[in-house]
Amino acid sequence: MDDPALSSPRHLSRRSLMTTGVLAAGAMGVAAPAVGTPLTGPARASAGVTKRVTLYAEQLPGGLYGYGLAPGQATVPGPVLEMYEGDTLEITLVNTTNQRLSIHPHGVDYSTDSDGSPLNASYNDPGETRTYVWRSREMFAASGRRFMPGSAGYWHYHDHAMGTDHGTAGVAKGLYGALIVRRRGDILPEKQFTVVFHDMTINNRMAPDTPMFEANLGQRVEWIAIGHGNLFHTFHLHAHRWADNRTGMLEGPSDPSQVIDNKDLNPGSSFGFQVLAGEGVGPGVWMYHCHVQNHSDGGMVGLFLVRNADGSMPPGAEEAIHRFRGHTHQHGR
Repeated sequence: MDDPALSSPRHLSRRSLMTTGVLAAGAMGVAAPAVGTPLTGPARASAGVTKRVTLYAEQLPGGLYGYGLAPGQATVPGPVLEMYEGDTLEITLVNTTNQRLSIHPHGVDYSTDSDGSPLNASYNDPGETRTYVWRSREMFAASGRRFMPGSAGYWHYHDHAMGTDHGTAGVAKGLYGALIVRRRGDILPEKQFTVVFHDMTINNRMAPDTPMFEANLGQRVEWIAIGHGNLFHTFHLHAHRWADNRTGMLEGPSDPSQVIDNKDLNPGSSFGFQVLAGEGVGPGVWMYHCHVQNHSDGGMVGLFLVRNADGSMPPGAEEAIHRFRGHTHQHGR
């Protein structure tokens, strides 16, 4: 549990979005210090902002690799990258390793030289620094009373060059992270968690060493779920539910979005949603896990600790955590 490769920065309130548009969230899912001017309330940004960030790809203990916002700060998953529709994100990737690697995004626009794939000779050789440019756009009217979709959504990024031309080794070793494109007016969360299901692991861990995420009762929590690897999964969160749409929230009493608490999470897919921690059920220790039974039996399960509103531990929580950590999961089945 103390592996520095899987540790996370200290927590600050997540009800902010930086002018740089970048957040760090390590494997334990705790938000990193914000950079820039904090905003409160609905998300706001100027159109056409270009945001620049430097990422460092580093080798980590245990044969892992990760992306970080500064030297020595790489995590698994990598930092959450955020932008608004209409913004451009310029990522300078510094490869500090002896491996060929890259960064490839989902859900945004980019040219072939920012594809992050060897097909387009878009990657970093060992020790090389390279800039990738990702663009986003708002929904716009097309012919025939149709609309072209914008970029807003819960997406992700990952290596596409280590090991094979598809980055199979890089993804397996932890080179991945969340990418959020927000629509102006979106509600911002106070806490933010990234969950990556890769084969039989969660954030490259197996129970009882999987991340335990924490929030206080009533806090707005944002989950970003990402699938990788070769197995098909589902994501289930105990005692909480969300709308199966872009944000996880209903837009009105007639919103037809189905309300769910379990959703497919397969290789290459991603989704996100917001919930109020413990809303309707109270504080306690709740599981999140893959609902394929032999996957959860095999260690694809973690904990969501909802503390009391004042941050104290609710009755029975410590006992539940100890039971989880003492349970023998059937790894390898």
